[in-house]
Amino acid sequence: MEIFVPIVLVSILLIVTLLLIGADRILGGNEEKTITLNDKKELPVEGSDTLLNVLSDNQIFIPSACGGKATCGLCKVTVKEGGGEVKPTEDPFLNAQEKAKGVRLSCQVKVRNSMNVSIPEGLMEAVEYRAKVVAVEDLTYDTKLVRFNLIEPKIIDFKPGQFCQIRVPGLDIIRAYSIASDVKNNEVVEFIVRLVPKGQATTFIHKAMLTGDEIILTGPYGDFYLREESRRDMIMIAGGSGKAPIRSIMFKLQDMGMPRKATYFFGARSKRDLYYTEEFMNIDKKYDNFTYVPALSDPTEEDDWDGEVGLITDVVDRMTGDLSEAEAYLCGSPGMINACIEVLKKHNIKDDNILYDKFD
Repeated sequence: MEIFVPIVLVSILLIVTLLLIGADRILGGNEEKTITLNDKKELPVEGSDTLLNVLSDNQIFIPSACGGKATCGLCKVTVKEGGGEVKPTEDPFLNAQEKAKGVRLSCQVKVRNSMNVSIPEGLMEAVEYRAKVVAVEDLTYDTKLVRFNLIEPKIIDFKPGQFCQIRVPGLDIIRAYSIASDVKNNEVVEFIVRLVPKGQATTFIHKAMLTGDEIILTGPYGDFYLREESRRDMIMIAGGSGKAPIRSIMFKLQDMGMPRKATYFFGARSKRDLYYTEEFMNIDKKYDNFTYVPALSDPTEEDDWDGEVGLITDVVDRMTGDLSEAEAYLCGSPGMINACIEVLKKHNIKDDNILYDKFD
């Protein structure tokens, strides 16, 4: 009897496996399919992996800050044909208009049939880079600047404000980080990474990553970047590691001679959470049309702080006038971005003039 039970269990597992293989064949898992991309490129596909992975295998890198776990919503593409029904895991990230247009999360769409897919042309330019860690610098007690030299390809062409993804070695984890470096120095990529409690990627970067390590990056990505042709007044708002893309944007604005009036609001809890303060205060002194406003929401007595106090959204609210002709650049947590948008709308900013990338 003791021998009979394991045999039965093994038999059941074998039957289930055969049924799954049969179902996969019925659904077209082993048939060759074709993905027609942007109505001009055809990709032959075998098997039934996710659309996100199939595109990656063909050197087309769709952003996915969560690594394909349907928690970030970044990997959206338009599936014109062959995508099947929208899954419950996609619902939180798709509005009615997107669903009507065929927008899907590529990490949740299985390639079981030939498909017609449309992606933004900018994503066709994303590249996979081999890079070497050359510096890991403490900015605060929980925030580091990480600098990479590019090995292959050796040069990255990005717009100030865009982001890349880091593949954490040894773990099935991909995370998105905004580029903090100067576009002129295109052989180097810098990120500002804040330690997230229990965050696997940030823990690796803070605790395990060493100079000399080789890392895989992909990018650049994002519609959040400096609109160089615009001459609107700028409102920039960031908190924590959100200073990264603004730093890149500020490098470019200085190269352009600071052609626009710009105000940069940076929110932190206490003085120990501030960094690059002197750098931005020096820019403030150099240009009459640039103002840097750091604010502390909970300064300690030891901080001896005489600057702005309160949530950064409250500071923006009381220091800002009419924004109907202004342009806003936001970087921070999704919650902070939502709160900033609400405040900016009180001051009549137009939706099209609010720029951000929302990822955890």
